[in-house]
Amino acid sequence: MDYRELYNEWLSNPYFDEATKAELKAIADNEKEIEDRFYMELEFGTAGLRGVIGAGVNRMNIYTVRKATQGLANYILKVGGQEKGVAIAYDSRHMSPEFADEAALCLGANGIKAYVFESLRPTPELSFAVRELGCIAGINVTASHNPPEYNGYKVYWEDGAQITPPHDTGIMAEVKAVTDYASVKTMDKDAAVAAGLYEVIGAAIDDKYIEQLLKQVKNPEAIKQVAKDLKIVYTPLHGTGNIPARRVLRELGFENVYVVPEQELPDGDFPTVSYPNPEAAEAFALALKLAKEKDADLVLATDPDADRLGVYVKDTRSGEYISLTGNMSGCLLAEYEISQIKEKTGLPEDGALVKTIVTSNLADAIAKYYGVRLIEVLTGFKFIGQQILGFEQSGKGTYLFGFEESYGCLIGTHARDKDAIVATMALCEAAAYYKTKNMTLWDAMIAMYEKYGYYKDGVQSITMKGIEGLAKIQEIMENLRNNTPAEIAGYKVLSARDYKLNTVKNMETGEVTETGLPKSNVLYYDLPDGAWLCVRPSGTEPKVKFYYGVKGTSLEDAEKKSDALGSELLAMINAMM
Repeated sequence: MDYRELYNEWLSNPYFDEATKAELKAIADNEKEIEDRFYMELEFGTAGLRGVIGAGVNRMNIYTVRKATQGLANYILKVGGQEKGVAIAYDSRHMSPEFADEAALCLGANGIKAYVFESLRPTPELSFAVRELGCIAGINVTASHNPPEYNGYKVYWEDGAQITPPHDTGIMAEVKAVTDYASVKTMDKDAAVAAGLYEVIGAAIDDKYIEQLLKQVKNPEAIKQVAKDLKIVYTPLHGTGNIPARRVLRELGFENVYVVPEQELPDGDFPTVSYPNPEAAEAFALALKLAKEKDADLVLATDPDADRLGVYVKDTRSGEYISLTGNMSGCLLAEYEISQIKEKTGLPEDGALVKTIVTSNLADAIAKYYGVRLIEVLTGFKFIGQQILGFEQSGKGTYLFGFEESYGCLIGTHARDKDAIVATMALCEAAAYYKTKNMTLWDAMIAMYEKYGYYKDGVQSITMKGIEGLAKIQEIMENLRNNTPAEIAGYKVLSARDYKLNTVKNMETGEVTETGLPKSNVLYYDLPDGAWLCVRPSGTEPKVKFYYGVKGTSLEDAEKKSDALGSELLAMINAMM
């Protein structure tokens, strides 16, 4: 059926409720809107669903959620995992509780028990709960840091990580095979509870999750020494982080934690920000105002599902608050965690630091200094989780720390996804530790630059929505794939990696080797003097992203080189449009 036929099918089929039909009737004269809602099904990708809330096959609604869950249920039944059950969590977005229940009742109708959190919870706690409860899978209803009109549906497997091969392709195939929305199973909630197929979970899992976080503390004595003096401003950005972040800091003894009152309570409209992304300076406006009033040492913000952490630290020399990128905070934590493990117990011979391919090369320098293995994986924290599972299954390899440039890291192995609650805890601990050394976190950052070199990383992206945008993104990728540049922004291209074709080409010798990673639509260029560029379509937004990095001899030099490369990239991007 074409998009018009699908539209009419939703209007006429008695399976779809009257509210859905009324919403669709309201756009009867808007051909562009009808096309956008029905020209394709909301794609169930390698992490699940994400899209604008509304009626239609290309929208997040109870019917697309049920369809996805039926596909997941079919896969679970196929692999014989139905007795283990599925854990379900959700965030503060519109329709999140409703979508969680729809997923649970679809699972129940398929004979699979759902463990549903009583109220909103962070993504990392869902990852923890999957393994704690011995579930075959997990579902988290969240759209992370997307604008308010979005929601999403992430699927986890029994190792607690988002689905990876072969389960991702297996589940995607089962979801795609569900072609009739009316054939999807569901059941009454009371009946599901009575049959033992719907169980509410909450405080017991919370306690065990926080207990695991507290086990990651390296220097409790430093916290005890300066907890009364350290001042912390925190904002959950209307999301799930408020209760667990405050709890863990309180239990550690931090007394001066100031929560931004306007952003404390859950609110799916995210009224104080245009979109709740801790990567954006705008998200910190209220927190920085409070920080200046309280003379805070550090300012922290978690995104709505509390897997990403944004950070500002105070430079006592200038009195200004300095933003740390995800690369900067990740490297700061990597240096702190690995150095403290070395000091307290000594580093294991098979210790590993894991990062994604678009993450700072400063991580490589840290790994080299401490003599630990540096493992590079594709973008997506699930691939870091996959490495942890591999260590466990093989008995070889000890996970020390893992992070990605997009403001996500994991300390410990209690979860298999990035965890902004444990990162909040660890950064406050690190701030306390350095305070006992008469250093701020910014002082520690500068000391790290002096030790390893002044690495600076950036990203440029262009958004292209709709059918035309999708085609343009693919055109850009194919153009670069078929015409490898000899030079980028004045840098000679030393080697070109094509992760889709699984090739690494030495541009000087012409020698071609394999990437060693799964196939993915990503291009990477190694440049001289520690510089690099990576191009990939976003997995969650209609964007193509250009990541890049340089290495300077000072903050100023690194800034200058980064700005020059960024400007040249913008010109290159505009030429492609």
